[in-house]
Amino acid sequence: MGFHLASIRRKLSFNSNQASSKALEVPKGYLAVYVGENMKRFVIPVSYLNQTSFQELLSQAEEEYGYDHPMGGLTIPCSEEAFLDLTSCFNGL
Repeated sequence: MGFHLASIRRKLSFNSNQASSKALEVPKGYLAVYVGENMKRFVIPVSYLNQTSFQELLSQAEEEYGYDHPMGGLTIPCSEEAFLDLTSCFNGL
């Protein structure tokens, strides 16, 4: 029984280490989104979520993907160029 628990602890430890290393990829106050045909990854401030035009993109994502996003993260259904144009307006905020 002790051997079995030790292997479970190792697995849990490994998984928590993986999770913490992934968390380091996205700083606190930001989130990763995937955009365009090539699913390019962008790390954006969570403050973008309050912007009406970004909320419209989220509604489109909900209509297209529901809660099952192909990249495992938030996928935005627009071109990279359109996304960059939209978010460039937020940079002064």
